[in-house]
Amino acid sequence: MQTMPDNFLTTYRKPLIKLIESALEEDLGEGDHSGNACLTTAETRRAKLLVKEDCIIAGVAMAHLIFQHYDSNLKLTTHISDGEEVTTGTVVFEVEGSSQSLLATERLVLNCMQRMSGIATLTRRLSAKISHTQCRLLDTRKTTPNFRHAEKWAVRIGGGTNHRMGLYDELMIKDNHIDYNGSMVDTLNKVRTYLDQKNKVLPVVVETRSLEELQTCLQFPWIHRVLLDNMNPNTLRQALEINANQFPTEASGNITEDTIVAIAETGVDYISMGALTHSAQNIDLSLKATH
Repeated sequence: MQTMPDNFLTTYRKPLIKLIESALEEDLGEGDHSGNACLTTAETRRAKLLVKEDCIIAGVAMAHLIFQHYDSNLKLTTHISDGEEVTTGTVVFEVEGSSQSLLATERLVLNCMQRMSGIATLTRRLSAKISHTQCRLLDTRKTTPNFRHAEKWAVRIGGGTNHRMGLYDELMIKDNHIDYNGSMVDTLNKVRTYLDQKNKVLPVVVETRSLEELQTCLQFPWIHRVLLDNMNPNTLRQALEINANQFPTEASGNITEDTIVAIAETGVDYISMGALTHSAQNIDLSLKATH
């Protein structure tokens, strides 16, 4: 089985297994009546994962996890690793074992790999556009409910960087937090008090909507990163001058494939894009029986 160099699978194995179990329960219910009606567990068959359009393949390790979790006797022979560029007609892997098990897991494997490959392909394409800069591409929490770990894994496979996984591993102070409190200063003072009282050491990212809000953030040196929201390239350059390298910077808000290069060339450290996960097109793959 292929694993990512950054050990995503090791770190998030538990929630990935939970995802698999929930998805299998959703699909199988009391059992695969189609497969049970005409196949037996004693029948050993083979199938191949066939690529039907050019892409960055993602989800090979996820497929292995699904097969092994459902039936540990299924044997996967991998020809292509996660993150490789493949063309139409490529066989990514072959799997052998119970015909019932192969067909019971087929749709979940395809659903995961098609979605993950689409995300990895888009991430790789956008990352390539800004590769001449030092800017790194971040994902967001704009993910499919209960499928976040797989989608963020795909971003990593495609060469992107993960933002926070959820509300629990990083504080992001956004516009609504500030508006509910009345001011940036009051909000950040409360954040500092909360972290001290809870004895929590967590990254704090603060969204700024104006150069004035950014100027206020400079009074709080414990901030981990500032998010420069919905700023055009000229405003971003002004923000970077004000920041003077005090905090790492992240540009966000309505950034598209057409504007990403100009944003990256301002010198920001990160660009976050919800489109990586909410707008990627699935890749056409199939699991075909072989003899």
